[in-house]
Amino acid sequence: MTLGQKIAWDDTILPFQLDAADIRGRIARLDGVLEGILRQHDYPPQVEALVAEMALLTALIGQTIKLRWKLSLQVQSKGAVRMIATDYYGPQKEGDPARIRAYASYDADRLTKARPFDQLGEGYFAVLIDQGKGTEPYQGITPIAGASLAACAEAYFAQSEQLPTRFALSFGKSTEAGGVEHWRAGGMMLQHMPKASPFATGGGSGEGGLLGASDLIEGEDEENWTRANLLLDTVEELELIGPSVPPTDLLVRLFHEEGPRAFEPQAVRFGCSCSEDKVRQSLSIYSARDIAHMTTPEGQVTADCQFCGAHYTLDPATLGFEAKAGPDDSQS
Repeated sequence: MTLGQKIAWDDTILPFQLDAADIRGRIARLDGVLEGILRQHDYPPQVEALVAEMALLTALIGQTIKLRWKLSLQVQSKGAVRMIATDYYGPQKEGDPARIRAYASYDADRLTKARPFDQLGEGYFAVLIDQGKGTEPYQGITPIAGASLAACAEAYFAQSEQLPTRFALSFGKSTEAGGVEHWRAGGMMLQHMPKASPFATGGGSGEGGLLGASDLIEGEDEENWTRANLLLDTVEELELIGPSVPPTDLLVRLFHEEGPRAFEPQAVRFGCSCSEDKVRQSLSIYSARDIAHMTTPEGQVTADCQFCGAHYTLDPATLGFEAKAGPDDSQS
């Protein structure tokens, strides 16, 4: 098998449960998905690594949301990488794939040779859930802390949801004999099942007083959680991203005494929700004077999607709340 050949568990998310340990989790593989996300941009390696890590986290967390819901992860930072944004769109109907998109904003002249996470400065990690029309979007925020985006996500779940959570991620480029590079990415998420009444109160034992797993569980629960984490520590990078170990076999290898139970895998694809209609909606709040300032010397208004690179060219007469013509009248 060549490294670029698609295998059965590429671009899938496998939910599972460890029945004997009261722990649930997911295993994600993002290969073609990550390739689709990153080929839209010419990111420096440090930025590529951060986007890859964020996309993996989004897949692992997003699989828990219901059909048609949207989950977004965002990092806002004062560092060289100012923002990373990802979206996970739940399947439109049973059997459809979920969709993921991502992009980053950065100052190229501020990037250093330090590790990718060090390109972030003071800021926050946010989780946003949109359940659609008629509902209030949910937003949870935690400070950027720890040594990775995965650590930020773990801190979010401990602080905002009081759920002990652990991520193990691996990603990078594989090169075929002919020199063709392909992204390979895989990860696993463990999460203690929620309790009716978390007992944690006050400050936590983590960085800056954030809550950690030891603040949230005790007794047998803590023993089971510690054991599962020790077992996850033994996972090898090639088991997460390589072509030889199916996710179900990895579950048995790691957690055979914990009673692993796998559920139906969820297919995932790179996908963007941008459209000309949405561009028009975003411009509908502007006056004719504002639209004139956006108009190019060629007499057009242009817009580019930061996620997928789609380019839109629009007639200014059809834009804004003072539009003089409808979209169907445009000659652009």
